[in-house]
Amino acid sequence: MNMYPSENVLGGRLEPCSADPVTGFYRNGCCDTGPQDHGSHTVCAVMTEEFLAYSKYFGNDLSTPRPEFGFAGLKPGDRWCLCAARFVQAHEEGVAPKIRLEATHRRALEVVPLEILEQYAIPG
Repeated sequence: MNMYPSENVLGGRLEPCSADPVTGFYRNGCCDTGPQDHGSHTVCAVMTEEFLAYSKYFGNDLSTPRPEFGFAGLKPGDRWCLCAARFVQAHEEGVAPKIRLEATHRRALEVVPLEILEQYAIPG
């Protein structure tokens, strides 16, 4: 695995996003990223019905189970590593989910300004 250093947007150690369901580009529970992660799955988001419907509408169905990929489907309250660009798009459309800054990888800052991420931050 060729990953970038596991640092969060606050400059500290990247905290896990979710082990159930297991998330992350590398499926290690963290929003780690590396050169292979072209989508920059770096934003640790807490799913909402509104965001899941929005994502499905734009062709990324995160709520339907896909057992052939070991994917049970996401439901509101689940945490998931989102693509930074999709987060920006959802922000611009007014449907961005809440996020955990401590579990959001610092490379998200290449796409999303910290000021925008802070608007959606929740503790722990």
